[in-house]
Amino acid sequence: MAQRGVVAAGHPASAEAGVAALRAGGNAVDGAVAAVVTSFVAEPLLTGLGAGGYLLVAPPGEQPELLDFFVSVPGRGAGVSPLPMTRVVVSFEDATQVFDIGASSCATYGAPAGVAAAVERFGRMPLTDLTAPAARLARTGVRVNAMQAYVFGLLANVVDATPEAAAQFLVDGRAPREGDLLRDPQLADALDRLGAEGAEPFYTGDIARAVSERVCAGGGVLTPADLAAYHVVPRVPLRVDYRGREVFTNPPPSAGGTRLVRALAQLDAEPGAPDVAGIAAALAVGERAPAPSAAGRLGSTTHVSVLDADGWACSVTCSNGACSGVTVPGTGVHLNNMLGEHDLVGPAEPGQRLPSSMAPTVVRRAGAAELVVGSAGSRRIRSALLQVLVNAIDRGMSLQDAVDAPRLHVESGIAYAEPGIDLAALEAVCGRVMVFDAPNLFFGGCQAVRRDPGTGAVTGGADARRCGAVAVA
Repeated sequence: MAQRGVVAAGHPASAEAGVAALRAGGNAVDGAVAAVVTSFVAEPLLTGLGAGGYLLVAPPGEQPELLDFFVSVPGRGAGVSPLPMTRVVVSFEDATQVFDIGASSCATYGAPAGVAAAVERFGRMPLTDLTAPAARLARTGVRVNAMQAYVFGLLANVVDATPEAAAQFLVDGRAPREGDLLRDPQLADALDRLGAEGAEPFYTGDIARAVSERVCAGGGVLTPADLAAYHVVPRVPLRVDYRGREVFTNPPPSAGGTRLVRALAQLDAEPGAPDVAGIAAALAVGERAPAPSAAGRLGSTTHVSVLDADGWACSVTCSNGACSGVTVPGTGVHLNNMLGEHDLVGPAEPGQRLPSSMAPTVVRRAGAAELVVGSAGSRRIRSALLQVLVNAIDRGMSLQDAVDAPRLHVESGIAYAEPGIDLAALEAVCGRVMVFDAPNLFFGGCQAVRRDPGTGAVTGGADARRCGAVAVA
């Protein structure tokens, strides 16, 4: 239970920063922004100042609104084509995956603009009060936990791709291990500037110039005009009825929310809690075949969910892709590699938003926010969210149990399952089933919070698959 509210996030430091903002009098948006900027420090390969994302806010008594600050296609006035990207191989437990990185993979980032716009439009606290704790953490250092050590190990070839990235992230020439202390004074300075000056230095000021010069010198096409033209786009969320509730989620051009809405609508047409076969069938509708190496095994994304005592709800998902390996000395910026994510990129014009699977979601009952959820996990995001919603709403599970429960994912006729899933029922729907030995980060990283409509108690569920955490105020 909580007095001021509850935060679920991908790292304990992020969650604690969020509730600190709630204790200081901030609302759910302030808590979310404090958690997000802290995640730049605590989860540096999953998100950061060079990332993009989406923030869904549901103010009490008002219509929800989504702020789109995802990355966009660069190239305004470049006059040249980008040089070929650099390919790196990432080895997972049972497979390898190829990522394209380097300056040509860098899309126009949105994270600084997104957090500044959220606070300006919806927050109660000054932005500087929300960035200051994150800046202090960047200076004093954060201990690497098991999840972050795993990510650093997977992406060692990315963070070692340039001398600047290696200097920023490696410890004694190797990928950081669990327990290592990571400090980033340049990121601390950048967060202080974000708090004091807003997003301007990152889009039209000296940081923007330094970023553009570094990317263009490396063969990319992120120009000053791209950064100057970037803006946060307010969008009307998608809405679907489910079990007497309203579910709001990410609209196009993101695909994640559309797929979630489609699956929920199919399940809502049948009474009672759906079984494994019903969930698999709902997930299979409209799925397309993935490219051979584009399954997005890691899903380098993180999520924050917040509810406050006044009824505000906020759901934020951010991603840096697999990271580009391009850091810009003196700026605190490590750029995304979204142009190297093959399943996201097609023919596009400069300024066009790239598509995404991210789907920050808020569930309302009788007009009041009841559930706030979101997940990491690339294409498995909508699978994770659907099952957590079914577990919490249809099956009456506690929120932590709803997050912990075994998951499945369906893609192109192939079903993937954690231990505990009814395999016979799954095989009846899908021609091929791949079973994991244990719960795995492949199935997402869902962070969720809920208010009990009867008692008003506020609880959270954090995903152990990605070392998530819940904190209460």
